[in-house]
Amino acid sequence: MNEEQIHPENKLFLEMKGKDVLLVTQSKQLNILGQVFRPIFTGKVIEVTNGFITLDPVIIKLHNAPFYKFPTPLSFALEHIAVFTPFDPNRKIPLI
Repeated sequence: MNEEQIHPENKLFLEMKGKDVLLVTQSKQLNILGQVFRPIFTGKVIEVTNGFITLDPVIIKLHNAPFYKFPTPLSFALEHIAVFTPFDPNRKIPLI
């Protein structure tokens, strides 16, 4: 999808393409491979469409592995994103 086809309300996400972000989804918790965790992700925005944003590489903030690098890109539905902000990938954030 080229930039002219992105809806105006999604331009914010498009402006972050190629940059590192912190993304939190609206869910209280998620489950991947039997591991329950808070929906906190960091990564570089590699693709933006009118329905999804894709990060790669993606770091999942698991309680017992706060820098777990997910093996594939992850796409997030725009309507389920609660927090989306620029983020320094070297910054440490405590998980309580």
